Amino acid sequence: MDYRDEVFLSVAENLSFSKAAEDLFISQPAVTKHIKELEARLNMALFERRGNKVYLTKAGKLTYSYLNRIKQEYREMEFELGRLNDTFKGTLRIGASSTISQYIIPRVIAAFHKRYPKIELYLLNGNSFEMEQKLFDNEIDLALVENASSQASIKYIDFLDDEIVVVTGSQSVYSKQKLISVADFMTLPIVLREKGSGTLEVIQKALSKHHIHLDKLNILIHLGSTEAIKNFLCDFDGIALVSEKSIEKELQLKEITKLSLNSIRLNRKFRMALLQGHEVSSTKLFIEFLSAYNF
Repeated sequence: MDYRDEVFLSVAENLSFSKAAEDLFISQPAVTKHIKELEARLNMALFERRGNKVYLTKAGKLTYSYLNRIKQEYREMEFELGRLNDTFKGTLRIGASSTISQYIIPRVIAAFHKRYPKIELYLLNGNSFEMEQKLFDNEIDLALVENASSQASIKYIDFLDDEIVVVTGSQSVYSKQKLISVADFMTLPIVLREKGSGTLEVIQKALSKHHIHLDKLNILIHLGSTEAIKNFLCDFDGIALVSEKSIEKELQLKEITKLSLNSIRLNRKFRMALLQGHEVSSTKLFIEFLSAYNF
């Protein structure tokens, strides 16, 4: 691709000349120069300014659509050329939900990079719904999500079982209890993940099957990450619901105590998500690698 095309794609995705300059490590005047040259070549205005904001024109949106597809084809070409001499060149953009990005996927990516060092890897993280949106916006090639809901235009592939468990701090007054009743569960102070979290969605759906609704729980606070919840438990006489995969170290160090919830199990699947019919070769390679990975 022409470098001016790359500059245009960066401005279009950031809707900012200054942010594009930062991403590309060039000056803002250089960005402006490249865009003007591209507009002159196409004889079309690609951006319009309204106040301090930049927007794509109709021609700009069309140009972005085609150049984005061309960029995808280039990535596919690089990968297929790499296959000819077993170098597997290319790029792979992965988005992972918070729990997966912190506790599951780093070691997988490290092993994948060791096997395929010429594939350039990018990892973004956020909650599951944000990662699915990045799929739709073509900001990532593959999402790793923990939510329970599904969207029709996304293909999902299970890759790992998980359980959401009840925990309390080792210094908590409840740490001596091994089993709590449903009645206790509904009255004890509890801390949960933030709204929009895949973990919270799974909790909500699983509990509703037992006719337990979130608004009936004694929720003290919603926190934006599992790490924040674990730190909160250090000085909190109450309970929390977190992924079992996230507390392995704390259980070994006896900083957190796991409690059993009478007759209720909160099981879920970690899943790979990709757009239907949108699968580059490097994505297929990673899917195969992750599916066979020995956790």
